[in-house]
Amino acid sequence: MIVEQLSLVDFRNYAVADVSLTAGANVFVGRNGQGKTNLAEAIAYLATLGSHRVSQDAPMVRDGMDAAIVRAHLSHGDRRIVLELQINRSGSNKARVNGAAVRPVELPRYAQVVLFAPEDLQIVRGDPSARRRFADQLLIQRAPRMAGVLADYDRVLKQRNALLKSARSRGVRGEGLSTLDVWDDKLVQLGTDVIRARLAIAAELSAPVAAAYTAIAGEDHRPELQWSLTVDGVDGADDGDDLDTAGETGTDTRSVGGSAEDIAAAFRQALAAKRPQELERAITLVGPHRDDLVLRVRGLPVKGYASHGESWSVALALRLASARLLREQSQLGDPVLILDDVFAELDADRRARLAALVGDFEQVIVTAAVEEDVPAALCARTVRVVAGTIQAVGDE
Repeated sequence: MIVEQLSLVDFRNYAVADVSLTAGANVFVGRNGQGKTNLAEAIAYLATLGSHRVSQDAPMVRDGMDAAIVRAHLSHGDRRIVLELQINRSGSNKARVNGAAVRPVELPRYAQVVLFAPEDLQIVRGDPSARRRFADQLLIQRAPRMAGVLADYDRVLKQRNALLKSARSRGVRGEGLSTLDVWDDKLVQLGTDVIRARLAIAAELSAPVAAAYTAIAGEDHRPELQWSLTVDGVDGADDGDDLDTAGETGTDTRSVGGSAEDIAAAFRQALAAKRPQELERAITLVGPHRDDLVLRVRGLPVKGYASHGESWSVALALRLASARLLREQSQLGDPVLILDDVFAELDADRRARLAALVGDFEQVIVTAAVEEDVPAALCARTVRVVAGTIQAVGDE
């Protein structure tokens, strides 16, 4: 897949922007704060329905405006398609495909993008929410229907939490909790789908992650990834929690079977066991919203044990493995691979290794503050960005 044209209206610091791109390597060059990453963010949003920098949509709308427009002309072989997304500061977003209105969740069916940025170091070093977000964005690209499943799960989770808060405030117990059982059924049904999909994606990523890590680092440190599941009795962590997980303490992670029946049974059992605590705390303590993707190198958790270089290599390996996985299984061809301000963080050896690994993708987009940081092999087309405007486009 190739992005041939990107047009923005009131997106971030761009009042209006139009930029043409080509197959192969494209480099956005400009000083920090000029808008290079905003271009990359806009492209990736069409494929992942989320930003790699913020969790809300409002910051992507230019100050003083109510909505932003992102429009991309894509090609795959002889096929051409135009995607358009209206990002609203408040209220639901709107989308079009070739001028026809569609739900925004339909866009990942037509666009596949893998973006690597310095923020991705949080995948391996940050809270479990960063690892869940990484996995879920990949799931959506692999199977766009998962966008709806994840959204429905979040909706049910909010409803269940609201009921727990109401029950705590009113002191409801026993038979008065029959409504909670109904929400449990919905939570288990949707959560089982999410858990099964996450387990499958982790299994499929294992081999390509190991291969990519070795290629980047030049050493085989036996990278591993495995889910730590709250339905399996592990204490999970929600956003903002500071709880030890099985992965961080080095204990076993997953023992529950991978079938829907096994997961659903374990889910129900864990909910029953945690209900007294849930009523006391008025939050749902079991489910995929509190699971963690445990990453290891040399048999030790990356978080807390890996060096800076090892952490970078793991983060890069996760993104490159994702791109390889999408390439092998997608009908859209290669995903667009975006490297956002990455080369400044790498030494000369890792720069060369990374350039060699991505050089065979149909389209690679690189952002850089210093053009000399980018290996020559990736400097075929250069787009210069200054203060939210496209100043010049040149081919090497």
